[in-house]
Amino acid sequence: MQSRSWKLQKLLAKGFHGRKPVCRNVAGWHDENFRLQWPRTMICSKALTQPKKMKFFFSHFQRTAVISALLFGGSFPNRIAAAQTQVVVSATSPGPATQPVTFGSRQVRAHDPSAIVKCNDEYWIFYTGRGVPSYRSKDLMKWEAGPGVFTNAPAWVAQAVPANRWLYYWAPDVIHLGNRYLLYYAVSSFGKNQSAIGLAVNPTLDPGDPQFHWSDQGIVVQSTNPDNYNTIDPAVSQDPDGNLWLAFGSFWGGIKMIQLDPATGKRMATNSPLYSLAFNDAIEASYIYRQAGFYYLFVNWGRCCRGTNSTYEVRVGRSQKITGPYLDRAGTDLMAGGGSLFLATGGSFIGPGQVGIFSEKGTNWLSCHFYDGTESGRPTLAILPLCWDAHGWPEVKMPPAK
Repeated sequence: MQSRSWKLQKLLAKGFHGRKPVCRNVAGWHDENFRLQWPRTMICSKALTQPKKMKFFFSHFQRTAVISALLFGGSFPNRIAAAQTQVVVSATSPGPATQPVTFGSRQVRAHDPSAIVKCNDEYWIFYTGRGVPSYRSKDLMKWEAGPGVFTNAPAWVAQAVPANRWLYYWAPDVIHLGNRYLLYYAVSSFGKNQSAIGLAVNPTLDPGDPQFHWSDQGIVVQSTNPDNYNTIDPAVSQDPDGNLWLAFGSFWGGIKMIQLDPATGKRMATNSPLYSLAFNDAIEASYIYRQAGFYYLFVNWGRCCRGTNSTYEVRVGRSQKITGPYLDRAGTDLMAGGGSLFLATGGSFIGPGQVGIFSEKGTNWLSCHFYDGTESGRPTLAILPLCWDAHGWPEVKMPPAK
C-alpha cells in the first residue's frame, strides 16, 4: 500500500501549469489566523503562467512546513525594522528568544498585497486568499487580521471562470474614490487565461460602521482562451483630471490597461481601447503611480512562489502620459524589453513583488510582499521607505546584504 507521503511526492512531481494557486489533492489543513477551512483534499500553490513544469518533492516530515509556506495565511507579532545599515534587526517575539527580522518586514503573511488605503484612522491592505482577506493597522507597523470581502462566491464567477470553485481570489487592489472604496480582484482558472477582474464596493472599511457592506458589482474586464492577454493582477489609478484607469496582465501579451468610468468603477465601454504598456516573457503585477509630472509603471519580472528560490524582481519605466509609452532610464520602451531594475533580492529579502505606494504628510511608503529568508521563504508583507533621486527616479535604499 502506498504511503501518503509517497503519493504526495508522485502527485506534485508531475508538475502543473498556471501562474496562480493550483489545487492538488493532499491532506486537509486548517489555519485559524486565515479564518478558513480548506477542503480536505486541497492545497494551493502558485506556479508559472508559461507552459513549463514545476517539480516538488516532499518527505512526510516536510509536508506541513511546505503547505504552510504556500498557503499565505496567518499573522505574527510585529516590530518595525527601522535600521538602515543592517539587513536584519532585532525584534521581540513571544518567548525568551530574540529572532532576526528582515528589513521592512511587518511579520504578517501576505501575498500580492494591494496598495495601502486609509479609512478614518486605520490603514488597510487586502491580499490574495480565500474571500479576499485583509489586514488593518493604526500605525503602519503592527498589522492585525481584518474581515474578508466575500463569504460566498459572486454569482457571475461560476459561469465566467467555472474552474474556480474555492472562493480563492488573487492580487486585489483598492482605491478610495469619493464616498466609497472600490476593490478590484482577479478570478482565474489555473494555467489558462480564462480570467476575470471583478469589482466590489463599500462605503467604509470599518467593520464597526453600520454602513459597512461589500456590494459586488460584477465583471469589469475578462479574457478567454483566444485572447493574447490575461485579466489578472488589477491595479487601479486616477489621473489629475479625475479619469480612472485599470492596468492588469500576467505573461501572455504582457501588461494592458483600460479606462474606467468613475461613476461606476467599470470599463467605459466593452469595446473601449485596450492599451499595451509593457512586455516580457515573464511579467505581471503592474502598478502605476504619478510623481512630479511623470507616471511610473512598476512591473514584476521573473518567477514568484518558490520561497527562497523565487526570482521575482521589480522593474520600472516612466511616461508623461498614463497610456505610455513607458521608457526606462536608458530610454528603452518597456514594450521592447526595457525596464530599469528597481527592487530585487538582497540577503533574506527575497523575490519582492506586487508593489504599491502610499503617501502621507510628505512621506512615501512602498508596500510589497517578499519571501523571508529568515522564515524559510514565507511570503511576508514589507513596507519600505521610498524616495526619489535627483533625476526623478524612485529608489528604496536597502541596507547592504551580509
